[in-house]
Parts: sequence; structure tokens; C-alpha cells
Amino acid sequence: MSTFKNKKVLITGAASGIGKIMCRLALEKGANIVMIDINKEALERVKTEFSSLGQLYAYPVDVSDLTQITQMADTVKKEVGKIDILINNAGIVVGKYFNEHSLEQIEKTMAVNSLAPQYITHFFLQEMIDHNEGHICTISSMAGLISNPKMAVYVASKWAAAGWSDSLRLEMKQLHKKVKITTILPYYINTGMFDGVKSLIPILEPEKTAKKIIRAIEKEKIYLGMPWGFNFVRTMQGLLPIRLFDLIVGKWMGVYTTMNHFTGHQNK
Repeated sequence: MSTFKNKKVLITGAASGIGKIMCRLALEKGANIVMIDINKEALERVKTEFSSLGQLYAYPVDVSDLTQITQMADTVKKEVGKIDILINNAGIVVGKYFNEHSLEQIEKTMAVNSLAPQYITHFFLQEMIDHNEGHICTISSMAGLISNPKMAVYVASKWAAAGWSDSLRLEMKQLHKKVKITTILPYYINTGMFDGVKSLIPILEPEKTAKKIIRAIEKEKIYLGMPWGFNFVRTMQGLLPIRLFDLIVGKWMGVYTTMNHFTGHQNK
């Protein structure tokens, strides 16, 4: 059982959405929080808002920029020390058909959603290994299992994040290290990032989702899929012919048309 009390927890995408909520929840459990976000003003607002709850450190960082990540890691190690729990939460999405993406949008989506978790983990993992303790949680997406129109690059980035995260879990097991790895696979979350999405399946609420993620870390879960029924996606993919899977998930459940009216947080 992992605990947050007196632990140093680094959270990316910490100034809004479930990142901000997870900061609050971890603080309430007695953690010291290192907040990483591209939005400096929002970081300062969150730091002020949560200042009475515990120790917070705030670092404005564009996690698509390896130079900024490197500088942040060096500073955190000097000013904060060893990170006990790392939550790779930052993410972006571009709601367009693939051919409508610019090369810059492709590059940035992959950088934020796929490369940043690996880069940031790389800087803090060795110390966890040396101390034979720690926990790395990566927020992938149900899009890390299910293909979907108008989010091809996002899907690619989240497949990469999910595959890397669970491979890291297996590596820690082979190395006989007590560094725990948790991969989170949520459906759409109502944070503004996916405004305009129309779904027959209920969109997840941020507070409840954040609480489930924190609980998954405490219970050292390997995977957390939300909602619960999506835990059977890989079973369905393995058992059903692809055209039947497309019919059930795409047409009957309406997943393949959820992005038709997407408006939220477009990265132009």
C-alpha cells in the first residue's frame, strides 16, 4: 500500500483539471507537492489557493521542450530533493482529421503526451531505483486502447504512453525493484479539454476521477480503466472480428462519432 503522507509528489498539468484536483487531494493526505504546468499565472493562483493545505512548489514548464524539462529536473532535485511519487498528467489534443493536422501539431502532441512522461520519468527514476521505492503513475487514456476518428495523433500518443508505462512496470519487476507503476486509462473527462464531445457513454466527472486515480496509486493498481466496463475492451478486441467490433463500439455505442462536434482546447 502506497501512502502520500510526507511524500514528495510531482504532478504535471497541475494548474487545472484533474491535475489541480489531485494536488489538493494529495495535500490533504499530507504530501508535499511539486506542481508543473505551462501556465505560470494559473500555477501561482493554485499555489495561493492551496497554500494553507501544505508545502507546494511551483515550476512553469513547457513539457514539450526537453531543455525546459532538463532545467526543471535539476532545479527540483536541488530545491526539493528526491521525488517519491510522479504523476504524468499533462496532455493536449487536436480534434481534427489527420490530414488537417500541421506538422507542428503532430510533433507537439507526441511531445507532450508521449515523450514528456518518458523524459520526466527518466530524470527521477534512477533515484527511485537506488532507494528501491517510489511510484510512477501515467495518465494515458481509453484512446490508448481504442482507435477513434478526428484524434488519430492523440490516439497514437496515448497508445505510446500506455505501452511504455506498462513496459516500465515489467522492467521494474524483472529488476526486482519496488518501484510501482500505475497506468490510468480514462474515457473523456469533463475538464474543458474535450468540450463539444457528444457521447452516449457518460463523460467522467473530474473530482470523482481524480479521487479514483489517487486511490489507485495508494492501492498500487497496475491498471485503472474508467468507466469500469471499458476494462473489457481488450477482451472484445481479441475475441471479435474487427468489423463487428467497429459496429458495436463505433455505431451502436457511438464512440467513433464522439469528436464530430469537438470544440475544446484546440491547439491551432
